[in-house]
Amino acid sequence: MPYEGEVNPQDRRGSAAARYLAEAAALKRFSRRGFFAGAGAAGVLAADMLFTRQVQSQRRVNKILDVPDDFADAYYPDAGWFLFPGYKTSWEEAQWILNVLRGALNKRARLAAVGYSNLGLDINDVVIAVIEYVRAQKLTKLFFYGHSFGGMVATQVAARLLEIHGVQVEFILLDSSPFNRTDVLDQSWFDGVVYLYEHGFRFPSALRGSYELGERVIHKNERSWRQILDQTLEQLSPIAPSSVLVQTESAYIYHFDGTRFAGKLGTAKMAFIGSPGDRTVRYQTAVASWASVFRDNMVSSGLQTVGAAPAHASPGWNPNIYRPIITELLDSNFPLPRGGGRVSVF
Repeated sequence: MPYEGEVNPQDRRGSAAARYLAEAAALKRFSRRGFFAGAGAAGVLAADMLFTRQVQSQRRVNKILDVPDDFADAYYPDAGWFLFPGYKTSWEEAQWILNVLRGALNKRARLAAVGYSNLGLDINDVVIAVIEYVRAQKLTKLFFYGHSFGGMVATQVAARLLEIHGVQVEFILLDSSPFNRTDVLDQSWFDGVVYLYEHGFRFPSALRGSYELGERVIHKNERSWRQILDQTLEQLSPIAPSSVLVQTESAYIYHFDGTRFAGKLGTAKMAFIGSPGDRTVRYQTAVASWASVFRDNMVSSGLQTVGAAPAHASPGWNPNIYRPIITELLDSNFPLPRGGGRVSVF
């Protein structure tokens, strides 16, 4: 006999049985199609997570990414282009930029891009990756393409290579590169990203799409809605740069001081290209600062990528605007041997 307030064991067993029957009935109502759809979705999610984990694990170091080109590989085995990617530019996009510009670049050197580590931007590690590649490939002529903030990185790497390793860079092409943080037009947004990073806040991957969409919409006059969508979705893909990398890139721009490298590039030639319509970087102040501080190296600062959309550092979207400008710069400063431009590889 149970005490007052105590549940009768038979009642407890009856209640449990009733609950099990209800759950069984619910399971029966759950269609086989629904089960397989759910299982399939779970499988896709698991596979995506596995692929993402594999991609991210492979990008924990800086890597020099070759872009094969039969002509350049055959005729310029000792010369190399290094593309230093811009803010939030993935390894794949960096290689894509080189591919669309190959007709202008491959007449001087082989093609490669610098893939930044997802653990964060560290200039010392980037310099090590570049010099190890230079030695392994036995390169004697180096050409740097600085895509957006990549121009800052290219300049510092060139100075380090000369100072530490005695390696002289031939040419640094600055494509819409800010000279310092004051050239970044959306200052409040930019300051906020750096502030959060330096106070220990890291953007979860789940927020990357919203972060990217917000930033792109702010600059919507620079790009079409299709481009905004494409670039937002790209930041949600497994190949996208990590949040830590993006935040360290922001901090790098914020603290960069180009004057530290004035007079430390040796005989390297520099050129700045960009558009007065740039809505990401203040073109007028950026080009004036680069031209003034590096006047001993600057060979051209007046060529403009007018008509490019978006206006900021967009060779991948506007190769027909960029290729003639780059060709003009290279022909003027690194002329080919007579008839060199007509050589072809079959």
